[in-house]
Amino acid sequence: MTSRRPTVTLASTRLVRDDYIAPADLDRLKAFAEFRWEEFSEETSWDKPPATPPAVLSRFIAVCKDTDALVVCHGAPQVSAEVLGAAPRLRFIGELEGDRFAQRIDVEEAAASGVKAVDTTHGSSYPVSEWALAMMMIGLRNAGAHFRRLISGGGWMDTEQRHADPGYRMGELTGRTVGLIGCGHIGRKLLEFLRPFHCKVYVHDPYIPREIADAYDFTLTTLDHVLSVPEVIVCLVPLTPGTRGMLGKKEFGLLRPGAVFVNVSRGPIMQVGPLIERLRKGDVIACLDVFDPEPIPVDSPVRQMENVFLSPHIAGVTARSRTRFFELMVDELWRHFNGHETRHDLLPRTLADRRGEPPPGR
Repeated sequence: MTSRRPTVTLASTRLVRDDYIAPADLDRLKAFAEFRWEEFSEETSWDKPPATPPAVLSRFIAVCKDTDALVVCHGAPQVSAEVLGAAPRLRFIGELEGDRFAQRIDVEEAAASGVKAVDTTHGSSYPVSEWALAMMMIGLRNAGAHFRRLISGGGWMDTEQRHADPGYRMGELTGRTVGLIGCGHIGRKLLEFLRPFHCKVYVHDPYIPREIADAYDFTLTTLDHVLSVPEVIVCLVPLTPGTRGMLGKKEFGLLRPGAVFVNVSRGPIMQVGPLIERLRKGDVIACLDVFDPEPIPVDSPVRQMENVFLSPHIAGVTARSRTRFFELMVDELWRHFNGHETRHDLLPRTLADRRGEPPPGR
C-alpha cells in the first residue's frame, strides 16, 4: 500500500454511476482510496473509439491529471496517448463494461507508458455460463418441443412417444461429451459448473495458453473435432472479424445426429441459412439465445421448429451482473495498490482475439 491514499476516478454516464455501483463495493474502495466520479456522455461503439470534441477532451485531461487510477465505462472519452501524457500519476486504467474491443483505452500506449490496463467486462460472463448450462440440459431433454406441444393443447406423451423422443434417448448431461467453441471467462466458469456431471470436454480456442487445458482437464483440438465428436456443442466465442460467419454449411454438417447445439455468444457467428437447413433435417436440436438478425424476424422458420429452443438474448442480462462489474474492479484496484498482480489484464493476446488477428506466440 502506498503511504498516500490513492485517488480513483470513475468517468462515465450517470446511469453507470447510479446502477453499476453497489454501496458495499464503494465502501470497500473508500477503505483504501479516495473516490471521485466525473460525468461524461460520449457516444462509443465496438467498432471505433469515441469522437470527443476538443472542449470535452480538455476537461477529461484535467480530470486525469491528478488521479492514480482511472475507471472508464459508457460515456467516457478514449484514454489516448495525449491523455496518458498529461497524467503523470496515472498507473491503472480499468474498463468496467461494454468495451470488449478496447475502444475506450489505447492499450498499446498504456503499456508503453507503464500503465496497467484491466477489463472487468466479463462480469456478465457468470450469468451467461449459467444459462449455457441450462440450455444444454433443455436441449438434451428436448424440452422446447415438449413446451410447444403442451401450450398448444397437445396431449400427454404415451410410453411409445416417450421412447421415440430425442429427450428420452439423450436426456442426461452426466457422462456426456461436450465441445466448447471458445474458452474465455464464460467457458472456464461453465467448466466449473460441468465438474459434477463428469463430462469429457473438447475445446477449440487458439488464443488460450495451452496449460489451461491441463488446469481444467480438457482436450484442446480443432474446430472440426469440437463440432463432430461431442454430443453437446456450446458456442462461446466473441464476435470478431475472425469469427463472423465461422459456422456455416460445412460446420453444421459436421454435427453428429442427435447432437445439441447451443449458442449464447453472438448471432452473426452462425450463418443462419445453413443452420436452418441442418435443423430441417430434424436430427439435431438447437438452443439459441442469439440470432442474426435480432429480434428474430416473425416469419423466421426457427420460431416454428420443434427442435429449436429460443430465448431473446437474455443470457448475460441480470441486475446482479451490473454491480459485479464494479465489484470485480474494486478487487483489481485493491490488488494493484497493495502490490499484488491483477487478474484481468488487457494483453496482446486479448486484443488479438478481439480483433480477429492471429494469436501472438503460437
